[in-house]
Amino acid sequence: MTDYSQVERLALCDLFDQVGPDQPTLCAGWSTHDLAAHLWVRESDPVAGPGIMIPALADTTERRMTGAKTRWTFTELVDRVRNGPPTVSIFNLPVLGPQLNVTEYFVHHEDVRRAVADFQVRALPDDQQAGLWKMASLRARSMLRKASSGVVLRTPDGREAVAKKPTAAGSVTITGEPAELVLFCFGRQSVAQVDLDGDPELTAQLQNQSFGV
Repeated sequence: MTDYSQVERLALCDLFDQVGPDQPTLCAGWSTHDLAAHLWVRESDPVAGPGIMIPALADTTERRMTGAKTRWTFTELVDRVRNGPPTVSIFNLPVLGPQLNVTEYFVHHEDVRRAVADFQVRALPDDQQAGLWKMASLRARSMLRKASSGVVLRTPDGREAVAKKPTAAGSVTITGEPAELVLFCFGRQSVAQVDLDGDPELTAQLQNQSFGV
C-alpha cells in the first residue's frame, strides 16, 4: 500500500526547492521558509510541538521556528524535512506516523501549490482519494465543530458524512472530491473546489468562517 504521506512529503520538498524560501503560502503570514520550519519543528522538536495545538504555548513554537530558520539555510531545512522525522519521534512510528501525516503533507503541499492565482487541481489516484475521504469522514466533527450550521460532506458518487447535526438555522451540504473536502475542512475554503447547497446566508458564513484547524 502506498504511503501517500511520504509521496506528498517528497513532492512538497521538491516544490520548496523549485520556488525558494520567499514564496507565499495559504498559511496566513507564512512564506515557504516559515512552512518548512513549521514542518520540521512539528516532527523533530518536542519543545515546539505542543504549541502547534495549544495556543498558550504558541510563542514557544514561534521562537523554535525562528531558531530553526536561523540555524539552517532554507535548503538545509528542506532536506531535513525530506529525510523525515527522527527515530524517537512519534511521527516515525510505522502505522501512526503516516496516519498523522496523510492530511498534514497533502494540505501543506496544496498551501504552496494553490497560493498562486492560476493553480491547477491535481488528479489524485483513487486510493489516495479514498484515504483522504476516510480521514475527512473520521475527523469532520472535530474539524467543523465551530460551524454555525449543520454540515454534511458529500462526494460526487454519493458517499456522505455528517460533520455537524442540523442546528436551528439549518444545514449545508458540501459536495466535492475527498481532497477538496479535506481542504475545505482545514480552512482553505477560498481554494477548495466544492459546491455548497443550503441557505445562501449559511453557505456564506461557512465560506468565511475560521474552523480553528
